[in-house]
Amino acid sequence: MNYVDLTETRAYHALVAYYQKKPELKKLLTPEAVEKYRMAAGKELSFSYAGKGITQELLGLCQNLVNEQECIAKYRDLLASGIANKGEKEKFYAFADQVRFGAVKSSTGRAYNTVVQIGIGGFGLGPKAMYEGLLGYCQAEKVSPLLTAYFISNIDPDAPQAVLDSINPETTLFILVTKSGTTLETLTNYAFVKEYIHTKNPAVLVEEQTVVVTAAGSPLDNRDQFLEVFHIDDYVGGRFSPTSACAGVLISLTFGKEIFGRFLEGAHCSDLLALNGRVEDNAALMDAILEVIDVNIRHIPVEAVIPYSEALGPFALHLQQLYMESNGKSAPYPTWPIIFGTPGTDCQHSFFQQLHQGSLEIPVEFIGFRHSQRGYDVAYKGSTSLQKLNANLAAQITAFADGRTSADLNKAFPGNRATTLLYGNRLTPETLGSLFAHFENKIMFQGFVWNINSYE
Repeated sequence: MNYVDLTETRAYHALVAYYQKKPELKKLLTPEAVEKYRMAAGKELSFSYAGKGITQELLGLCQNLVNEQECIAKYRDLLASGIANKGEKEKFYAFADQVRFGAVKSSTGRAYNTVVQIGIGGFGLGPKAMYEGLLGYCQAEKVSPLLTAYFISNIDPDAPQAVLDSINPETTLFILVTKSGTTLETLTNYAFVKEYIHTKNPAVLVEEQTVVVTAAGSPLDNRDQFLEVFHIDDYVGGRFSPTSACAGVLISLTFGKEIFGRFLEGAHCSDLLALNGRVEDNAALMDAILEVIDVNIRHIPVEAVIPYSEALGPFALHLQQLYMESNGKSAPYPTWPIIFGTPGTDCQHSFFQQLHQGSLEIPVEFIGFRHSQRGYDVAYKGSTSLQKLNANLAAQITAFADGRTSADLNKAFPGNRATTLLYGNRLTPETLGSLFAHFENKIMFQGFVWNINSYE
């Protein structure tokens, strides 16, 4: 296997030369290009990259970089050493069913209707993004029973107290997630939970209402102390753990094993697509290479990820960790970008003026859906809320590319600013699973290109 720095490759120098003479984006983003430069990215998810200003010459250079850095071979090598812990999944599926349908009750004999996950980093951000991303869908589809979830991660004492003041401890199941079993913030918050509940409601035995997710052999791997213990393999980092018990226990408890299974199905679909060696047929790989070009050829240190879906607000925070903890490593060249983002259309009234008019170009990755999760809408002044939302999304992509000339400098902006778009029919469990896997694979491929260990 070939392991060399990006700047040592022939393809890198060819890309540098290409971008010294690249045509203007506004001339390349045509209706024909939009139709041509798109591909499947997962289950009911597509990737459009015409907004990057694509030519056939550029695609050839991207393919050369992929081949030279042996991205697909390294991915296959990674998969060859993987372990699928099917027994563990079946175990927490059975447990979730027992809780959801009343076979397992609280220490005071009450049925559970609430879950609180206590974890930090990837054990908080990813599971919360999954829960919030699926809640509207499950409510609209009348998934039953539907358990409410809360999250405790910040060591600020106001954080756990705010959650505990919102729940009934007698009907709440706690999920304590720490791979090492020694994470200080998580254990401090759990001690807060136990003491606060004991003071307010001493009849509740918190440890008898606690499920632990940890590595085998950790200090918390004790089924005599807790209601149940589920294992996570010690080589799984928190930011890459949503498909494991770290989020699987939570989602199976709140929405049911079928919903989590559909999330896994969507993720698996994206994983299979990521095996394609042709860059034009591999959305995660194409997305990765185009972003490497932004960072290392065009020298842009930041990117915005803007979901036009309120349910994906926490997903942007998850992506910040996924990007910046995985690839924010020491190397002879930048291995980021800095990621930020909030849902549209709110952010159009927050920081989009700088995106359009600022002196630094900031590429944008948009995420959008043809239909809402919940289904209800209202018409106002000739269009519905959803039509306005998606019209805003489409207009932003065009405006970033085309720009506007005006004698009034407050209304002028240069254009030629790059965008990509991930889009689907509706935010479903399958689509959300594909989104999670798409970005995980994108980060992985970038690690291969940059010659760094994204999983360290």
